[in-house]
Amino acid sequence: MSIGEVLAQLRVEFPDTTISKLRFLESEGLVEPQRTPAGYRKYSWDDVARLRFVLTAQRDQYLPLRVIREQLAEATQEGLPGPERSRPSLVAVGPDGEVPGREVGTPVESAESRLGRVDLLSRSGIDEKTLAELERMGLVVSQPPGWYDADALVIAQAVAGLAAYGLEPRHLRGYRTAADREVGLFAQLVAPLARQSDPAARARAAEAARELVGLSQRLHAALVRVGLRGTLGR
Repeated sequence: MSIGEVLAQLRVEFPDTTISKLRFLESEGLVEPQRTPAGYRKYSWDDVARLRFVLTAQRDQYLPLRVIREQLAEATQEGLPGPERSRPSLVAVGPDGEVPGREVGTPVESAESRLGRVDLLSRSGIDEKTLAELERMGLVVSQPPGWYDADALVIAQAVAGLAAYGLEPRHLRGYRTAADREVGLFAQLVAPLARQSDPAARARAAEAARELVGLSQRLHAALVRVGLRGTLGR
């Protein structure tokens, strides 16, 4: 498969994946596609399985590439599923990764990546009044022309869960403030790479941002656990 065909397959499950991301993962030694005599990348189904392994570990566990590389090496030693057994469901794509009915270059959206207002309310369990308050506070932001992304759903579901314990949106202002501070801090760290014209540098910036988010979440969770243990005397 060409890199465009692989991208179209992966974007069904990982809509934020880009060609630059695939090239970056290759430069990090996480996948090694063969090359045609003309120098073009040629991916096997085993290569796609490895990429799914990496992208899933990043998305679900926020693992840094070093850890993923170690896990992938262990999985390879134990024997990853063969191409026939691990072959994913296919999306009809053209030789350059285009999908019929879409303009070339348009991402293949997953069902999770774009939600209408009614869908967001239904899937999160919050009501219209709560959503309006979250939008007023800047905790949930819609994308033109009125769509909500997967992060908006995560936020709304978290708010619904916290509400079950008596926390209201007005109690969550500190989360927005803390997040804004982290955005400013992390932006300073990745901006030098993100401003470069080299696609590989921008891919490294995106990867660094993702890892910073994961590390921040782990730190926050640990600090809250420590604080609660002290409060509960455990």
